[in-house]
This record gives sequence, C-alpha cells and structure tokens, in this order.
Amino acid sequence: MRAVFLDFGSVTRNDMDCSALERTIAPWRFYHNSAEEEVSARIRQAEVIVSNKVFIGREAIQAAQRLRLICVAATGYNNVDLIAAAKRHIPVCNVRGYATPSVAQHVFMLMLNLARHFVDYRELVKNGGWQASPFFCPLDFGIQELSGKKLGIIGFGELGKAVAHIAHAFSMHVLIADHKNQPPRPGRIAFDHVLQQADFITLHCPLSPDTQQLIGRREFELMKPSAYLINTARGGLINEADLLEYLHNKRIAGAAIDVIQGEPPQQDNLILRRQLGNLIVTPHIAWASKESRQRLLDQLAGNIENFFAHKPFNQILDALEKH
Repeated sequence: MRAVFLDFGSVTRNDMDCSALERTIAPWRFYHNSAEEEVSARIRQAEVIVSNKVFIGREAIQAAQRLRLICVAATGYNNVDLIAAAKRHIPVCNVRGYATPSVAQHVFMLMLNLARHFVDYRELVKNGGWQASPFFCPLDFGIQELSGKKLGIIGFGELGKAVAHIAHAFSMHVLIADHKNQPPRPGRIAFDHVLQQADFITLHCPLSPDTQQLIGRREFELMKPSAYLINTARGGLINEADLLEYLHNKRIAGAAIDVIQGEPPQQDNLILRRQLGNLIVTPHIAWASKESRQRLLDQLAGNIENFFAHKPFNQILDALEKH
C-alpha cells in the first residue's frame, strides 16, 4: 500500500467522500482502527500514513523505510514522535481550522442547555411531570436568556473568535481574557477579572505545561456562584476533582464539558461516576459534524497533493527546526 489511514473509523460513519484523497495517491488501505502493536506492520511499506489519534512512535517510523510523509488528521500532533520523524527528514503535517463552525455551534448548544434546562425539561415530559402539572407551564427549573449575559472567553484564537462572533448575535457582552498572571493587553481583560465577572466561561486554549489544570480551586473561588463553565478544548485544562466539588456544593451553577482526561474514559471515571444534575457531558463530539469531517479529509488531501507538488502543506516545523 502506498498510503495507509490507521484509524479511519475515528472520522467516518461511512458517510465521507474520499475521492479527493484517492486522487492524490493510490492505492490506499483504510483501517477502521489500529492497535499499538499493529502499527509497524501496517505502515512498513507505506509512503504516506495518516493517523487521527493512533500513536506513531520511533520504532514504527524507523521500520517504515519507504515513508515520505506523515499526516495527522487533527490539529494536535502529540500522537507523532516528531523527533524520530525529523531525524529521518520525514515531514509531518496537520489540518487546521476545519472544525470551527462545528465547535462554536456546540458551545452554544451547551450554553443554551445550561441556561434553559433543556435536558431537565425533556426528562420532565418523558416522566409525566407536564401531564401531572396543575399549570400549562411547569416552572420546575429556572430559565435564563443569554442576551445581556457576560461571556468570558479564555483562548482567543480561531475558535475563540468564532464563539465571540456568535455571542454578539445573542447580544452577549464578550470578555476576552489575557494570559493568566499577565497584565492585560489592549482589548483584553485580566484573567482573574474575567473569572470574577463572567456569567459563562468558555475555554478555547491548547493544553500545554502553562495551561495544565488552568481552572482549579483558586479559579472556582473567583467565579460567581451563578456562573457556568464550558470546556470543548482539552480535559486537562480543568482539575476535575475540584470541578465536581464546586458543582456538588453549588459553588458554581453548572458546567458543560465535551472533553475529559483520558479518552475514551474508563468505566470508573470520576466525572462520569458522579452523575451530577448541574453537569452536562458530551463525548468529544464538538468537532464532529459531517461537514467538519469532510473538510478534514479534503484538507488532508490538499496537504498530500501539495507535498508531492512541492507546495506548502501545513508542515509542522518545530521539531524539524531543532534538528
């Protein structure tokens, strides 16, 4: 096989058009998923390999003697040993900006669910609560509007900007946080001040040593008891034990998260085991609209096509520059 996709099942429900990929190089081998011990054998004869989350380590890279290009079917690229690739002068590329509309819309879906208790009211109807109500409109759960509320955005890259754009349509007041423990730049607000003022806080920063457990006990203490936290970025940004404590004690009003530490989670995962009524969890699907997944495949195809045409192709350069 000249080209191998190691975990195609992570990006398709048998609903994707792969024609752009197949025009770039042939033949392809699409694996639904690949265990760690299967990777070396599956890429041994490949010139191009694609992986979403399957780890491509040093031994596998060294064994793939025909390898010319590694493509990550995501923006994050921590699933590739960049140093090993750089030592063999094998470029690594990623895809960028493909999921922006999907993630931004998911953020507002979560915000609206928190503000209007959609899940709670749906369960009320399913369980007969509306039918048993003495009133035409049961007011069992409080309903809020987004308009007029303050939205704190932590991480103001492409996703943060897209969320801010939608927030203005809802007549929300947008507060853009600067980096933690840094004086605010023009147009930004100090990190702690955003936490203190915001009615909703949404995270859109990458996970790094600087942002690991960015939100923990100290930050929850700064938030208003009526505030809601949304995380569609990375699970490691939040101290999950502290989050559960502050939700349980109603020290913050609620949270909605699309990401947790360790995915897919174990059955005894702390977040999933607690089943708190003021916590909404979705299974890392904010990015996963059909349109987003198609853009991902098309951008992968563009990267491969440009690589063979000696044109720019979203190459990850940090490891290459060091070696």
